[in-house]
Amino acid sequence: MTTLAIDIGGTKLAAALIGHDLQIRERRELPTPASKTPDALQDALKKLVTPLQKKARQVAIASTGIIHEGNLQAINPQNLGGLLSFPLVQTLETITGLPGLAVNDAQAATWAEYHALSDNIRDMVFITVSTGVGGGVVSNGILLTGSGGLAGHMGHTLADPHGPVCGCGRTGCVEAIASGRGIAAAAQGRLAGSDARTIFAQAAAGDGQALSLIRHSAQTLAHLIADVKAITDCQRVVIGGSVGLATGYLTLVKQFLLQEPPVYHVELSAAHYRHDAGLLGITLLAQGDK
Repeated sequence: MTTLAIDIGGTKLAAALIGHDLQIRERRELPTPASKTPDALQDALKKLVTPLQKKARQVAIASTGIIHEGNLQAINPQNLGGLLSFPLVQTLETITGLPGLAVNDAQAATWAEYHALSDNIRDMVFITVSTGVGGGVVSNGILLTGSGGLAGHMGHTLADPHGPVCGCGRTGCVEAIASGRGIAAAAQGRLAGSDARTIFAQAAAGDGQALSLIRHSAQTLAHLIADVKAITDCQRVVIGGSVGLATGYLTLVKQFLLQEPPVYHVELSAAHYRHDAGLLGITLLAQGDK
């Protein structure tokens, strides 16, 4: 069965036709609407999927935010503001005429990455570091989504009680420090106003402030991983996202994790499916591979 898979992120929308063999056959991308309103998102989704929908038998959506009973709720209004309860599944079913389901994008990516691991791993955690910081948990081979869809939102755990205010409303979240947006917000002087991509480029050129910003992000993530190990006793933590997969970042995280007591150490690896994990994971879930 061909699935129309959709990935809704804070900066881009992606859609692809994916077969039962998990091969991506056609793919389209559009920027996430600058106007964070229901009408703008609905129009963008219609434009995105119209060329693909006739070739699919079902629609499956992986989206940033909390997904509860098919509705999208933005935990961080800076990522997808104005969408307090957007009827995501109903909207896509109306646009495409296809049956649909939806889960959080990091939860979907977690499921894809879990399937890429060896069979002897039953407990794993996926963390994506990108515009924000998200994640997911597989416990004894089961993907945890939570009764309200919140499970795995590790980016909104506390990193620094005196840190910056996060877009979710809390102070000192991991996301407010370690994410691409957090790295950029902390830049000062000649780097003020730079985005994370620019800061990584400056770090590669040896800029001291850029290096410090990235190291602070990586250290914050290592502290989160130690916490996650204590809570889940996972066998593996997989790191993805544009920041998480940036050159040299995972190496830094590993170095900082080794500074923690050995009981909190866990094997780390880079995302196997890289930036397609959300699309592939939601396809697996739609195909009933649970």
